[in-house]
Amino acid sequence: MGMKSKIALGAVVGIVVIGAVSANADNTDNGGTGSADKGTSASADRQPGGGAKDAGADAGQGGEKPGKTDKAEKKASQAEQFKAFVEENGTAQEKEAVAHVIKVQGADEQNDILDTADIYTDFTGGIMGEGSGPAKLIASAFADWKQSENGLVTVYDADGELLGNGQF
Repeated sequence: MGMKSKIALGAVVGIVVIGAVSANADNTDNGGTGSADKGTSASADRQPGGGAKDAGADAGQGGEKPGKTDKAEKKASQAEQFKAFVEENGTAQEKEAVAHVIKVQGADEQNDILDTADIYTDFTGGIMGEGSGPAKLIASAFADWKQSENGLVTVYDADGELLGNGQF
């Protein structure tokens, strides 16, 4: 009887964990600062030729040009988006530090469970080099750009050595 109870309890715990993860995934898709802030619904964005995009074409904005500009904005790399944000909202020290950013990975994939992002810079010398101070500024600016309940951003130098990290 004891073994059957353990198996049943394990199954119940597994179902609860799966339910919690799927509920969190639904909240991430439908809530927050996703496509709802752009004035379109999430379902309209997923459908080919979705509602809001067709409404812009019917309003006389030109057939394919709005779609191409949307794609061009999405084509901007994460590093370019990050630099543009800091250029608009950052301090002078943050702007100077972010000028050394080469590549950003993982900023667009968030689930608020365990979010990680990597920032690669052109600094050299690892944690004892010239980039350890600016790495903290870069991590701080990243936390201003992206928010997560459980995020970690890591800043690397040109050789892939750790410079610093921070929460976002």
